[in-house]
Amino acid sequence: MTTTHRQPASLPAGFEQQLRAFLDSLAVERGLALNTVQAYERDLVHHLRFLTAQGVDEVGAVEESHLIMFLGRLRRSGSAPATVMRKLSALRSFYRHLAREEVISADPTANLPAAQLLRRLPSVLSIEEVEQLLAQPKANTLRGLRDGALIELLYATGLRVSELVGLERGDINLDLGLVRCIGKGSKERIVPVGRPAVEKTRAYLACRREAAPALFLGNKGRPLTRVAVWRIVRRYGRQAGIRSAISPHSLRHSFATHMLAGGADLRAIQELLGHASIVTTQVYTHVSVDHLREVHRAYHPRA
Repeated sequence: MTTTHRQPASLPAGFEQQLRAFLDSLAVERGLALNTVQAYERDLVHHLRFLTAQGVDEVGAVEESHLIMFLGRLRRSGSAPATVMRKLSALRSFYRHLAREEVISADPTANLPAAQLLRRLPSVLSIEEVEQLLAQPKANTLRGLRDGALIELLYATGLRVSELVGLERGDINLDLGLVRCIGKGSKERIVPVGRPAVEKTRAYLACRREAAPALFLGNKGRPLTRVAVWRIVRRYGRQAGIRSAISPHSLRHSFATHMLAGGADLRAIQELLGHASIVTTQVYTHVSVDHLREVHRAYHPRA
């Protein structure tokens, strides 16, 4: 017995065959109503057409990142959270069925972080906005030198604000262009530093009199706090005319987004950001085609 439902148009043969088998199982094995089966069909055809546009034409080639890209596009297009969750439910049912039938070796939805997919990402600055922000601190005062160096370093490395304020002078090698930081779980990582950040940090340190070990100091010679860095970034953001409420984390997100848009490998970005799981890094696959066109240099615009 087979069900009566529309033929999914414009799908590769492999997709159509597996979709047909799944829809039949919903009706025959699970006894779902025709309207429910057709709702599954609409959601899955939408997803499979998206995959086809990405150059994927068989279920065995579908990866978790493809699913996150699809759901991210739904969210950006204004789909309600309930709609995104409904489509995610359809995807889970479809790929679990394929794994159970041993059509695919592993279920790509197994580790999808549903809550994270619906979470609002911090604002991501355009390259032009980053340039405007970096141009605000003036190099004619020690404070201006410090602020210019720390903002440049945040964007150049994607460090968390807690990692930035924890840096000591010995953690950055200006000759090699490398910074050593301690991230979450006390894990150490080495991150490259671009030339502009190296030059601004060197200029700041050359004018600083205090011999304190902390890389960035406040007015009283004490290490800058996280709150102080937030205030610095926001003040210069307003000064640059950036309308969104930016934060140090906005620069971290901009770093990752611009790297990915420029062609950097997702695994490399994971290492640079210090993410324990690639799933966390995959939120950056929300980069749009329009953004890709804006990127004028490979990987990082200030490397």
